[in-house]
Amino acid sequence: MSKAIRLAFVADIHHGQDSFTKLGTHALGLMSEFSRFVAEARPDAVIDLGDRISDGDHATDLRLEQEVAEAFGPIGAPRYHLCGNHDRDHLTVAENEAILRQPLGHRVVDLGGWRLVLWAADSRIHRPGGFVLRETDLLWLASTVAAADRPLVIVSHVPISGHAQTGNYYFERNPAFSTYPGAERARAVLRRASVPVVCVSGHVHWNTLTTVDGIPHLTLQSLTESFTTMPEPAAAWGLLELDETIAWTVFGRDPFTARIEAAQTQRRWMTPLQPFDEHPELRLARLTLAAE
Repeated sequence: MSKAIRLAFVADIHHGQDSFTKLGTHALGLMSEFSRFVAEARPDAVIDLGDRISDGDHATDLRLEQEVAEAFGPIGAPRYHLCGNHDRDHLTVAENEAILRQPLGHRVVDLGGWRLVLWAADSRIHRPGGFVLRETDLLWLASTVAAADRPLVIVSHVPISGHAQTGNYYFERNPAFSTYPGAERARAVLRRASVPVVCVSGHVHWNTLTTVDGIPHLTLQSLTESFTTMPEPAAAWGLLELDETIAWTVFGRDPFTARIEAAQTQRRWMTPLQPFDEHPELRLARLTLAAE
């Protein structure tokens, strides 16, 4: 592979009023610190995983989004943004695009030895109902994975790993809102990848590494979350370094590191065993024991 790719990440900025454990009044100050980090780290690109604001109403959200856009202004590296659910409660994708001055649909960016896939699946929480995994979003992901001729780093606001939410302040008792219904179909798409893959998401406000079918799924802690670092905000951002190795480092008050050989992400696992009471061998053994 060519020289290592360095990507800086920030997630769930939640600029606005403090809400539950989100300390949104700290957001702009922390964004200044993130900008200084980017200037020193000199990444090839900066990725904002969405939820730039804590929503209120249309007029307030327009103002808050504009203030976050201005906070990104000093960053000279190429920037890519995704919409989170709070960016979409009162604002359209087009309004977010106008503020950030870039398209926010699905995008693919070649970074040399790796390809950045910005999977802009619908991130709005529909009420009633919740998230919707649209067929067009899934088909776009499938075609992108099928066409891949180099390793992929796939980024989205909402994670698709399906990892457990035990201990999560927001989602332990609300797991349906932590991922998409039908996320297993997206994981099945990734399973067909013939190149190394790593996935990075936000939304769930904690650092995790979940490996499914050999593919690592990372989630990044929120910039302003405090449930793991009370009473201070986590002040978290991440740096992903990609070559033959996937190296992930989260900075701030809630640090996290992971290192994975890229080639290992191409290993696929055995299809999970069917329910015990449906497996013919196990059923036969039980019947035999019962007969004896």
